[in-house]
Parts: sequence; C-alpha cells; structure tokens
Amino acid sequence: MNQSHTDYTSRFAIDPVAAAAMGTDELRHNFHIDGLFQPGRISLTYTHYDRMIVGGAVPTDAALQLETIKPTGTKNFLDRRELIAVNIGGAGVIKAGGQSFELQARDMLYLGMGIADVSFASADADAPAKFYLLSAPAHQAWPSRLIRIGDAKRLDLGSKDTCNERSIFQFIHADGVKTCQLVVGMTQLAPGSVWNTMPCHVHDRRMEAYLYFDLAETARVFHFMGEPDETRHIVMGNEEAVLSPGWSIHSGAGTSNYAFIWAMAGDNVDYTDVDPVALSDLR
Repeated sequence: MNQSHTDYTSRFAIDPVAAAAMGTDELRHNFHIDGLFQPGRISLTYTHYDRMIVGGAVPTDAALQLETIKPTGTKNFLDRRELIAVNIGGAGVIKAGGQSFELQARDMLYLGMGIADVSFASADADAPAKFYLLSAPAHQAWPSRLIRIGDAKRLDLGSKDTCNERSIFQFIHADGVKTCQLVVGMTQLAPGSVWNTMPCHVHDRRMEAYLYFDLAETARVFHFMGEPDETRHIVMGNEEAVLSPGWSIHSGAGTSNYAFIWAMAGDNVDYTDVDPVALSDLR
C-alpha cells in the first residue's frame, strides 16, 4: 500500500462574539494557517466556513496525487467539489482527467466537479512549483480551464498618496470562467504601497481566505479582522493564509509591499456584492 503524502486539519466556524473575546494565540489557532507549502507534501485545511478547503502542494522529485480526505465523505476528492490551483512557485504541471496543463508562476487552473486522477508535478525539483489549492462544494460540472496571469482581468486601483497603489487580477469573474461558487483573484501592491482592501467591507454571503506571498523573510503584514466595531489583528508572514468569516472585515497593512491571493465561496459569485464599511465606523 502506498504511503499517503497528504496531511489535513479541520477548522470549525467561530462566531463574532467568541472571536471578540479571543487573545492572540486563540485568534491564530482559529483563523491563521501556516505550513501550507511543505516539500513533497499536500497540506490541506478543511474549514466549516462554506466548506472551503485551503491547501498547498509542493511536488519535488515525484508527482503528488490529489487524495480524498475523510471530511469530504467521497471516494474521490472532486466527486462533489470544484478546485482552483494557483502556482506561486517554479514551473509545474497538473494532470487531471486525462489532460495535462503547464503552469508558470501566477497561472491558475480551474478543475470542475467529477474529475478524477489529479496530480501535481514540478518541472525542476530544485525550483519546485508551489500550488495554492482552493476547493468548495459544487452542484454541477463546469469545464476545466487554464488561465495565464496575462489573461486575467486586470484592474489598477489606489494611489501612492494613500499607500494602496495596486493591481487586481481577477481569475474568476462574471464574463470569464464559470464556477459553482469559487471566486479567486490576486492583488499585487506597487513598491511603496502597503494597504490592501481599505476602506474595507464585509459580505455575509461569502467567506474569504487570503494567502500573503512575495513578502520578504523579515517583513510582515498586519491583517485586520473582526466585526467593524470590534477589530483584531493577526501578524502574517510570507506564504501564510488567514480565514475570514462572512461577518468579518479583511484588510491589511505591511512593512513592505507584497502580493496576496483572495478566494471566496458562498451564496453567489458577484465580486461587487459587498457591504462597505466607512473608516469612521471602525473601532
């Protein structure tokens, strides 16, 4: 019998009253995710926020097979799920359902419900691919699609004056790839800019997860969460993720510029369906 190369943990949903009473360690235990990118391993976190799975796969000398995990309750991982993989490392290959997809850094692959035999490989074991994995329950099978970073819908927003000059790359949007509920994109902050998602918002219809990356080893992002009038922060390092329940703001400020991948799952796929929060209402 082959030895498993997959690790997984579960995170239960936390309500805003409980979160408001948490200290640093409790907040990190419930919302912060590290250790996603382990060489030769697939690391998954199954969350009870819209059943989103957040994970990482780092193939080295051998390909890594996407195995099912107990919380999905299915024979194959994608029997009742869809998946998006974003490569933030070296060149890699994903094989799925008899097809092969080559991904360079910052390319994304969507895989629909029902696809079996999914594997991840690196073009060079010394410069391995790092596949950031996002999965949510699906109700129908949409076609697999590879989206190059150059093909994503780009929006340039913010300004140097407010320290939030940034480029948003929408991989999934209303006029592009069809999904059941996953909405994923990437934001790159310009040099000298540090703020993301400010002014902030909430969207009780969808949870969200952020992966911060391209951050110097000694740099940090202070990620802000909580209800607008009861905010908290979590200190984030490079290639670490954070969960944002629908009731929580999700914003951050870094000690330098950085990039992050945002992913949502929930009741709709309308990127603009948010409830803005005025800066004057933050506490």
